[in-house]
Amino acid sequence: MRLGVLDVGSNTVHLLVVDAHRGAHPTPMHSEKTVLRLAEQINNSGELTKAGADALVSAVHSAKTSAARLGCEEVMAFATSAVREATNSGKVLRKVRDETGVELRALSGVDEARLTFLAVRRWFGWSAGRLLVLDIGGGSLEVAMGIDEEPELAESVPLGAGRITRTRFSHDPPSRSELVATSAWLDEQLTPLTRKVAKVGQPDRVVATSKTFRSLARLTGAAPSGAGPRVRRTLSETALRQLIAFVSRMTAADLAELEGVSSSRAHQLVGGALVAQAAMRALSLAELEICPWALREGLILRRLDHSNGSDDTAPGAWRSSSPNRTGDSSSVDGSEALGARWKGGRDA
Repeated sequence: MRLGVLDVGSNTVHLLVVDAHRGAHPTPMHSEKTVLRLAEQINNSGELTKAGADALVSAVHSAKTSAARLGCEEVMAFATSAVREATNSGKVLRKVRDETGVELRALSGVDEARLTFLAVRRWFGWSAGRLLVLDIGGGSLEVAMGIDEEPELAESVPLGAGRITRTRFSHDPPSRSELVATSAWLDEQLTPLTRKVAKVGQPDRVVATSKTFRSLARLTGAAPSGAGPRVRRTLSETALRQLIAFVSRMTAADLAELEGVSSSRAHQLVGGALVAQAAMRALSLAELEICPWALREGLILRRLDHSNGSDDTAPGAWRSSSPNRTGDSSSVDGSEALGARWKGGRDA
């Protein structure tokens, strides 16, 4: 079956389309992004602005059109920290539903960690032993650890690359004092997480995922994306430290010219690098291995797990043509998030 995931993040609205069925490897067929920077559209009252909400509606409508054109049978639509934390999130989610027919659900940070962990576990398999997984998004840092497919520890802390950039830096590039103060502050913020991870035990394999870590690994010498997803890529603490000394002196415009850095995320590269370094320091990690699968793949895998092989509609699925469906702006766990979808295809 052809499935899609619509990921409304702090920076982009990303539609990923895959061909997949239960027990098979999801094959990517299409990917498209719209840069919105929703986290920067939050006003002083904590609300997503009208302009931000209108842009979100437009992006979701465009993604729905693309999914229908590509023949998606279902698309799971979810939002992360920017929409989740907006004080008017319920109103925004209802607006999206009413104007596009797409019931966008806010996914909790803990469930982001759980679903990303599932994707990493499936990628590396049982032989990886106890996994420690780190994921830096625009608004938050997710950490999960465990030996099964369901992690023993799943945590989300508000230390995303974009959030750090907005709240800690007032210069481009950041001043030396901003860099030093932010590093010290991150160490303090990560102390509770360090204790929680220590209680779980020592990991057999440490893995990082998502765009920030991939960009940092590429800038420190990892293979480019063109080499394929199965090439081993790593990020070492030593290489990261050297990279920070270099990129922290560059403006966002200059960073955007570097290979492996997208123009939409260049402005938050230094913030993300400092979070990565602080997390590695707090958890005494010398090296991370990069995984190409993350949250979106985790949602797809969980959806396929719920398929019984004949009825491809998981419990809670809805159709945009159903007139009696009401919105739910609350955060949902990974299973409930499977219901946050629309039926695609020609009738979408």
